[in-house]
Amino acid sequence: MSDNTFPVYTADAIVNFYRTEVLTGQEAKHFTKSDLTPAPKPETVQTLYMRVLHLLYRFRPECHSMVPLLENIQYPVYHEGATAIMSVYMRMRQFLPMCLVYDFSLNDLLAPKKQKTLTILSAMMNFLHFRKQRMDMILEKQAKLRADTDRLQAYTRGNLEAEKKIEMLTTIPPEQQAEADELAATLSELQATTVHEYQEVNAKNDSIAEWKTKIAEKTQKLTQVKLDVSNLKEDIGKLKSQIVESPEELKSQMEKMRENVKNIKSSIKETDERVVELQNMVQSVTHTETEIQQMYNLLQDLESSMNNTKQRQEEHQELTAQYEKKQKELKNLCIEEGQLKRALGMRLDKESKQNIRRHKKKEMKEQHVQDVLGQCNQIQQKREDMVDKIQEISRETQQLKAKIQSLRDICSKETEKAQALYDTLSTSMDELHRRIEMHVTDLKRDVTKMSANF
Repeated sequence: MSDNTFPVYTADAIVNFYRTEVLTGQEAKHFTKSDLTPAPKPETVQTLYMRVLHLLYRFRPECHSMVPLLENIQYPVYHEGATAIMSVYMRMRQFLPMCLVYDFSLNDLLAPKKQKTLTILSAMMNFLHFRKQRMDMILEKQAKLRADTDRLQAYTRGNLEAEKKIEMLTTIPPEQQAEADELAATLSELQATTVHEYQEVNAKNDSIAEWKTKIAEKTQKLTQVKLDVSNLKEDIGKLKSQIVESPEELKSQMEKMRENVKNIKSSIKETDERVVELQNMVQSVTHTETEIQQMYNLLQDLESSMNNTKQRQEEHQELTAQYEKKQKELKNLCIEEGQLKRALGMRLDKESKQNIRRHKKKEMKEQHVQDVLGQCNQIQQKREDMVDKIQEISRETQQLKAKIQSLRDICSKETEKAQALYDTLSTSMDELHRRIEMHVTDLKRDVTKMSANF
């Protein structure tokens, strides 16, 4: 008892458990504590074992009495009782090790003992509790699995719908294909023109930079020339004070100076003209840049308008999908409403029928009570009649006793004859019992071999 790994329950707990969880119908009503204590009844214990095997393995109780068709048994009638017991024994030998009971024997079926039987029933009770817990866990996991599969299906459907929407958005409808081609063509032309304009602008910017460098060089030269002129003027002033002026030399110097001034003025004029040309080119470049910026803004507006149209199409599709979904939900709600109305009508019909049945049963009970009272009166009358008949029968019994005495003499002779027949029959029955015992010993030997194999 102390070596058991499971609790050994009381007889009351075992009876309550098996009446509620294993047995059904009349078997549950008739199963009481007296069937287990103080001496367990073999029939009740065998029935419990059969019901547990049926609950676990779906092996019906009537199947235990069936002999396999492949077995060639000489006297199958003699094996009817032993077949069921041996079948239950073999199945329990296979089942009880799972309940951590390893010492089950055939004596526990044929002549069960109280403590051993309570231990075996407690082990099976513990196993059934464990089985119920595991089944509840498995049912929860199955419910979660169903919910996860439903969620996965919903997600896959959502992905398929999203892919269909993406395909619808990416594919251009045929009525807008021509417009889209025109827009794509204009867009490509604008891109080409903008690239060409950018190239021209870059080239003009390069030329402007070159001209700016040239202008800087010219201005630098001009400043250098002005410095030289101022230096020359200073030198001339100094030389005038030092040198006696000769009119011829002065004229020649003046002419040189005039030529230099003309050259300088011509170079300044050329640089001014070049500066004006460069300013005009810069203005044209800025004008082209403004035009390019306007074209770019137009392209951006066109792209934003196309995106807006796509968004509106998506919103329209989403609204249509939501409208269809709401329509389906409305249909389902209408169907559910109809089903609930039908179920309510059926329940009201059932309640009315049950009320009618209750009324009929009440009337039948009252009628039955009246009939029983009438029958009691008839029985009382019959009782009085029976008293008279008993008195007559007592007189007849006196007469019959005399006849019985005569018949006893005749019976004594017949009993002698029957005794002789009985002796012959007893010898034959002894021979028959001896053969039955031989068959039973052979069967036990076969069962021990089968149990060893199992």
